[in-house]
Amino acid sequence: MLKIKLARFGKKHQAHYRIVVNEARDKRDGQYTALLGHYSPVVPKKLEIDVKAFEEWVKKGAQPTETVAALFKRFQSGISFPVKKAGISRKAKAKLEAAKVAVEAPAEAPVVEAAAEVAPEVTPEVVAEIKVEETAQA
Repeated sequence: MLKIKLARFGKKHQAHYRIVVNEARDKRDGQYTALLGHYSPVVPKKLEIDVKAFEEWVKKGAQPTETVAALFKRFQSGISFPVKKAGISRKAKAKLEAAKVAVEAPAEAPVVEAAAEVAPEVTPEVVAEIKVEETAQA
């Protein structure tokens, strides 16, 4: 039975996969019958699939694995991999909390400036946003 599956290539921690047609019992990274596309899960994520060839192999009886089927569905939708919005790290959040406590105590106002030096993403605007979020939650 033919399977459409991922064959792993690339270095350690830098995986790159080829989407291939292969006999179900053959080795994962061995010789393959046809190459249908590429998938790279490393940032920036890339996904390329020859849709026409993929559909022809499915008509011939090749069965995609669950992972390949999900990747194909994602590729068909046109929204391959949405860009994630950068967030604040836990360490920066902890420093921000310390700075917020310092802002509440007026004698310790220089702590906000010190927190901004250590974590550049901690700005007075960010402190103000967190205050607004906390008041909304309370």
